[in-house]
Amino acid sequence: MRNTSHLTKNTIMYQEKLEKFKNIENLAGKSWEHAVAIDVLATTDIKDCSIECFHYQQMVELFFKYLLETKSQFGSYSKSHKLQKLLEEVIAHTKFRTDKTKYFMALQVITVCAEEYRYNFLLDCEGYRQSVTICDQLIDELLKFENEEVVDDFDY
Repeated sequence: MRNTSHLTKNTIMYQEKLEKFKNIENLAGKSWEHAVAIDVLATTDIKDCSIECFHYQQMVELFFKYLLETKSQFGSYSKSHKLQKLLEEVIAHTKFRTDKTKYFMALQVITVCAEEYRYNFLLDCEGYRQSVTICDQLIDELLKFENEEVVDDFDY
């Protein structure tokens, strides 16, 4: 049976965190869809965490790209799937500020896990879950930033 000890009744589900984007036809809406998949997977007996990691990486990637599309002076994003690179872009091209060093290793672990899922390698599920705990803090920061009023001047 799958170890779901990291989930509790008080855990805020990802689809609730991204509720604002429910069924919206943009990148944040796609991010919400991956959030739903993560929540569903958390209730199953799947021992391997790789599919959950894949959806988590996609959820974060699409949310980064949504922010770059809607909050950057360029309105665009790179084709990268590397979460740490996308965080660098968000910081460089929007007014979002954070201690990126706090998140880089966790973002890299999530990126590598998702790549390993694609190639059917075994994952370090404990390492993945530790990275999720760290990245969840970043998601909260990004959601707070996303909710801030848009200011048209981009004086970086």
